Amino acid sequence: MEVEKIMQELTFRNPGETEYHQAVHEVLVSIVDVYNKNPQFQSAGIIERLIEPDRILTFKVPWIDDQGNVHVNRGYRIQFNNAIGPYKGGLRFHPSVNLSILKFLGFEQIFKNSLTTLPMGGAKGGSDFQPKGKSNNEIMRFCQSFMLELWRIIGPDTDVPAGDIGVGAREIGYLYGAYKKLTQNHVGVLTGKGINWGGSLIRPEATGFGAVYFAAEMLRTQDQTLEGKRVAVSGFGNVAWGAVIKLNEMGAKVVTLSGPDGYVYDEEGISGKKIEYMLELRASNEDIVAPFADEFKSAVFVPKKHPWEIKCDLALPCATQNELVKEDAENLVKNGCKCVCEVANMPCTPEAIEIIQSNKLLYAPGKAANAGGVATSGLEMTQNAMKLHWGKEEVDNRLHQIMKSIHEACQYYGKCTDGYIDYAKGANVAGFLKVANAMIDQGII
Repeated sequence: MEVEKIMQELTFRNPGETEYHQAVHEVLVSIVDVYNKNPQFQSAGIIERLIEPDRILTFKVPWIDDQGNVHVNRGYRIQFNNAIGPYKGGLRFHPSVNLSILKFLGFEQIFKNSLTTLPMGGAKGGSDFQPKGKSNNEIMRFCQSFMLELWRIIGPDTDVPAGDIGVGAREIGYLYGAYKKLTQNHVGVLTGKGINWGGSLIRPEATGFGAVYFAAEMLRTQDQTLEGKRVAVSGFGNVAWGAVIKLNEMGAKVVTLSGPDGYVYDEEGISGKKIEYMLELRASNEDIVAPFADEFKSAVFVPKKHPWEIKCDLALPCATQNELVKEDAENLVKNGCKCVCEVANMPCTPEAIEIIQSNKLLYAPGKAANAGGVATSGLEMTQNAMKLHWGKEEVDNRLHQIMKSIHEACQYYGKCTDGYIDYAKGANVAGFLKVANAMIDQGII
């Protein structure tokens, strides 16, 4: 495999899709050695088939606001690969949604889902619709219009969407109601459902919980624990909320949160009522974190900056892609950070990752560390298929075991000759091998 030749062809065929190019390049560089040692991958055209989605559905979504005005958004579903199970991946409703971002997320989902050991393929979808500032009725009408197209290509054994940015329990409920009406079926076709009608306990917290479990396993390789560690967290939504809860449970001290407007620093630590207030922030229509400092006098708001300049032992970027850049990585190294654990999808730029790894910080890529969300979605699918409902402790224990097994796989395939663990390489190789071997077993089709 010649990485640069593949990338040249990819960029020629997919111009302007920078996020997608970045995600593919990061994987190809990691797996080139194992790929070239297995000629069956080359003869079966595994890479050429893997980087091309099975199908992309693009459609218009017309909806009517409360004043009777007609709006038209664009909807997507990208089914990337189903070699090891039904397509699985979230729906994102946000103005930033475009084909490049969804292709990057769908491609990452292939490897993330493979790492969970559960039978799930990779997919992603969404719309450039903005739920913030909309009434419940407007969101309901949009979701119903969106599902009028989506329902044709999804199903419990075909494609099982979930939530993502802008798609929470409310949106999943409206989407599921429309699907049920259209198909006359009550099946586990969406995850993130309400507890009363097929949802799983701890699903909202699962991505954050899983990432903290993964970070704990990383520290364990250095004979350390989370107890007493200072942690810088970005974001303040579902993912950050789950991470902050679990970090506190495991004895760490969270000192930052952030939003598009800047970050808050709280030397006393973010715990107790401060965690509860994160729910209020998330539920508001104002996508800002500044009110946290107004509510709690121990917190200081720093506008238009990221929290990575604060002294910490661990950094958990929980917000969005490419939020942690080279300068941020240099600040983390300078301030003695020992571990960077990606909780969002691809939040570190390639330049930042190079700084982090060259200084031998522990670094976990999102496809491994944030797999807890989709893993718990997979557990929800299992409960739906078995017509069972597991308790919180059972779901949490299963999630913890899945994250430990992901860490073990990353450690096995990522161990370097000097003892350093390249978790990015380990995650990519482990995820790739399972999917590639399944593709070979099933023939070229």
